Amino acid sequence: MGKFVLIDGNSIAFRAFYALPLLSSASGVYTNAVYGFTMMLMKVLEEEKPTHLLVAFDAGKTTFRHQDYQDYKGAREKTPGELSEQIPLIKQVLDAFQIRYFELENYEADDIIGTLAHSDEAGGMETLIVSGDKDLLQLVNERVQVLLTRKGVTETERYDVKAIADKYGLTPKQIIDLKGLMGDVSDNIPGIPGVGEKTALKLLRQYPSVEEVVEHADELPGKKLQEKVREYKDQALLSKKLATIYTGVPLEFSVQDLELPPLDTNKVAEIFKKLEFRTLLNRLPGGKHADESDQAAAAPSEIAYQMVTDQNRSAAEGLLKQDDLAVFVETTEDNPHRADVVGIAVSDGETHLYIPVETALHWNEFQNWLADRHRRKLVYDVKKTKIALEKIGFQPAGFQFDVLLAAYLLNPSESQYELSELAARYLQSSIPADEEVYGKGAKRRALEGEELAEHLARKTSVIYQLAPVLLKELEEAGLSELMCDLEMPLALVLAEMEQAGVLVDKDRLNELGIELKESMDRLTVEIYDLAGTEFNINSPKQLGEILFDKLGLPVIKKTKTGYSTSADVLEKLAPQHEIVEKILHFRQAGKLYSTYIEGLKKEIRADGKIHTRFNQTIAATGRLSSTEPNLQNIPIREEEGRRIRQVFVPSEEGWYILAADYSQVELRVLAHLSEDENLREAFRKGADIHTQTAMDVFGVSEEEVTPLMRRQAKAVNFGIVYGISDFGLSQNLGITRKEAKEFIERYFATYPGVKRYMDAVVEQAKKEGYVTTLLGRRRYLPDINSRNFNQRSFAERTAMNTPIQGTAADIIKHAMVELDREMNEKKLRSRMLLQVHDELIFEVPEEELGVMQELVRKVMEGALPLSVPLHVDVNYGKNWYEAK
Repeated sequence: MGKFVLIDGNSIAFRAFYALPLLSSASGVYTNAVYGFTMMLMKVLEEEKPTHLLVAFDAGKTTFRHQDYQDYKGAREKTPGELSEQIPLIKQVLDAFQIRYFELENYEADDIIGTLAHSDEAGGMETLIVSGDKDLLQLVNERVQVLLTRKGVTETERYDVKAIADKYGLTPKQIIDLKGLMGDVSDNIPGIPGVGEKTALKLLRQYPSVEEVVEHADELPGKKLQEKVREYKDQALLSKKLATIYTGVPLEFSVQDLELPPLDTNKVAEIFKKLEFRTLLNRLPGGKHADESDQAAAAPSEIAYQMVTDQNRSAAEGLLKQDDLAVFVETTEDNPHRADVVGIAVSDGETHLYIPVETALHWNEFQNWLADRHRRKLVYDVKKTKIALEKIGFQPAGFQFDVLLAAYLLNPSESQYELSELAARYLQSSIPADEEVYGKGAKRRALEGEELAEHLARKTSVIYQLAPVLLKELEEAGLSELMCDLEMPLALVLAEMEQAGVLVDKDRLNELGIELKESMDRLTVEIYDLAGTEFNINSPKQLGEILFDKLGLPVIKKTKTGYSTSADVLEKLAPQHEIVEKILHFRQAGKLYSTYIEGLKKEIRADGKIHTRFNQTIAATGRLSSTEPNLQNIPIREEEGRRIRQVFVPSEEGWYILAADYSQVELRVLAHLSEDENLREAFRKGADIHTQTAMDVFGVSEEEVTPLMRRQAKAVNFGIVYGISDFGLSQNLGITRKEAKEFIERYFATYPGVKRYMDAVVEQAKKEGYVTTLLGRRRYLPDINSRNFNQRSFAERTAMNTPIQGTAADIIKHAMVELDREMNEKKLRSRMLLQVHDELIFEVPEEELGVMQELVRKVMEGALPLSVPLHVDVNYGKNWYEAK
């Protein structure tokens, strides 16, 4: 009998083009529509398994329908050149799959599809039409179904006779009547003005065709509708005719000519390589078309593993003599400082060992293998793995490759790097996600025995398979050096920093809490006095009534629930009444108390320390972030906030906290990247860059620079790095957009190299789809060519900023790795504790203060050679606050 699939080529290509970012190959050829179309094609081939297939295309703009209605499809915008130039490439893909495609002058693809679907030859076959156009629903019958694309490219909805009845309450043939009444904006079919889908459906349920609706116009509900139907009856009948798919197209072939031959994977692989479709290449059935590292076998539905016990350990020891084994350590939760280890798995891709913790603790050969730095190990999340293993007394070494870090480097903007996601993305294989296995939140359950063993065996198998695939992609993207020489060593440094932790002076923390409470109590009395009444200062509703109703301050913004009392509103009102400044101060004190006094108390462990977690795979720029708690977010602008740093002290008597901070590192990176000679010269001569910018922009001498001028110049200097707009600058400085625009123009006139660089980096991003840092770190920008202005503008600002911020991140990361190496070589007792933006914090014994100040400055300033000098401020004190 067979299965016949008909694909609406233009419709699927159109959907793919707008669903995917404007991808291009290394040679600059646009490929997003081809990629999306091919994804859909492969999904149809894999899931529907057709015996016969045709792809129909529109032949041109003019069809026989234009004889009846000249404006048919007249409102359509011209097809973007970026899409039309991909249609020949789609046809090349179809040629490689040996799939027939057809188009015919004067007819639409719909007509070709309709003719074949309802032909006598197809009568004995199950037929499926694939399209994004609802018009094709009229072709559905007991034998013909339609697969409509919904969201994106591969998400679809299947329609048979029942599904159409359930959704519309119509028969398939009535879809034509529906279009006749309501029209179709996309095809410029007029219908009856004012009749939408809801009204049309209501009419057709009473009178089942356009003809009958017209005939019973006088009986329709409402005079206005009666008049409309009478006035536009001819237009409705014409619209029905235009919407009707013609099923008598003269064809030069039969359905039998459309039989699918066996897939020639070599031919398909050739076009995939040409178009750089690596992921799709991996989905092809095995053959000589891909390198060995590309041929990652899908994880089997069942996985054979060996559970190691004290009795059978010797049989498993042969595996430990190999290199490049995958290791996975499972913990009770994500935070290894709080978690318990529940099991360990090891794999060479074929043999999978599950090692219960109790067995591992008594298995010397396994512990020796873990500690042997010459035995290379493949892992997922090397930092967590190291911390978890050391927590139970092991000394792991020899970590060679981390699939988590690799996946992050390949696409740092992804939100999900779980092993199940990576298996699907890079191996086209499926393993259960942790949430599926363990449950979520309070419903999370503990696994043990065979169930746990099998889950860990799958994970370790995937790690083993992923490593060569990801390594190859890193090499092709020029990222393998960044991975091996920077990110992997840094992960081990961060593990040591997290384990060391930073000691908290609990007494000082309590004192600060008391001081903040007293400040809030004092402010409360003062606010009540100024308001003339007591009220809940934390209630936006009550505060709004006091400020705007009672005190009569001008209303700046309203919300659905009343007056807005957000921070930006209060800051604008501050000059108008003394109470506003006190409310802002009250809020700040309250936030400091809840976030840092109460918040830090909760994070102090039994050793009296806070062990924050440094996240290496969160920020798309390459910056590190800090959580549980976030120590990078401690305020520095206000003295009250800065004093929180007083609670962070050395862990040993007679030691000091040493802080080393890069001075304006991002602006120095900008000077290097932009090659702007004026900016470079300012840094070379050691000028205060904000004062220098103010002098250059305002045309004044150093003595004439006012604090306001310097503040404005500083806002522009840092704003430029983030692609600031005149609107953004006007908001920051409280000036008009015109003044802000003039300021930015003067800045670019002063530093023309910066403007050239910003324009060039955006242009490069539009061509390549990504930007890079000095060390080659990539960030992909799928919206850089978006037709949506806001999305495109954000991508452009990101393109300007990422090479600067990312290079600054690479600089401090490089310094951390090098400092750790030198401190170990010199056998110093000093410890690196924290990284906070452009600052490194150490605890240092008194006798090492001199050597550490010299070493830290030398390494940090020499971390990456730039055309301008890097400058580091190094200070020390009895706590972090004093060291600043």
